[in-house]
Amino acid sequence: MNSFLNLANHENLAHYIQSGLRIILVIIAAFVLIRLSQKAISLLKGRLRLHAQQNLEELKRIETLGRVIGYIASTVIGGIAVVEVLHELGISIAPILAAAGIVGVAVGFGAQSLVKDYFNGLVMLLENQIRQGDSIEAAGKKGTVEEVTLRHIRLRDYEGSVHFIPNSVITTVSNMSRGFAYAVIDIKVPVNSDFNHIMEVMQKIGEELRQDDAFKDKITSELEIAGVEQMDHETAVLRGRFQVQPQAQSGVRRAFMLRLKNALSTEVEAA
Repeated sequence: MNSFLNLANHENLAHYIQSGLRIILVIIAAFVLIRLSQKAISLLKGRLRLHAQQNLEELKRIETLGRVIGYIASTVIGGIAVVEVLHELGISIAPILAAAGIVGVAVGFGAQSLVKDYFNGLVMLLENQIRQGDSIEAAGKKGTVEEVTLRHIRLRDYEGSVHFIPNSVITTVSNMSRGFAYAVIDIKVPVNSDFNHIMEVMQKIGEELRQDDAFKDKITSELEIAGVEQMDHETAVLRGRFQVQPQAQSGVRRAFMLRLKNALSTEVEAA
């Protein structure tokens, strides 16, 4: 009798050891596969970057898709590893899946926004609407995209605040990082000013700015002066614009305004 019990104990111990080793191997394999997938994605991104060369928009898209694909690969591998570990522990997956299905139906009504998050996120990625590094305005927030996932986008505004915006609440995206942008310049002046002279000064400052080494690669067209935009009994607004590289409009506008202010102040002092 004792011999039989000892044999049974030895068999149980061997079974537990084998199960433990298999669980460890599954965890190690999952870790290795995740690292290999990340390495493969990095290599693929490197090759795509070589083809994209200096195309900033393509580089942003490659980086964004690389992050999302890496997240999906890690989630799938981790999920398979969890299933295998549960199997080794003797836990049947079928009842868990059945329960999950029932709970999923019950929770689904309260998780519609979550499903919409992932659906909208997938559509935005497929349509290449938002990429990491883009300057956008969405859901009433404006800033630079730091992260794009199927669940949300992470946006950092000019003041440094970080906004997490669920994809389900994004109905309209204003992307300021595509192709080109316009640096719109509105100059408010007294209504009795010499408008023609001020517009001549604006044109001169525009040419000087285009010749400046710090801005000549950012400005892609001459200053286009529209003329008087608004006027009341006291002031008038003169409007002009430059076509510039994406995300360069703020810097160009500030530099132009400063130079124009200095030029007009110098004329007043000379007079």
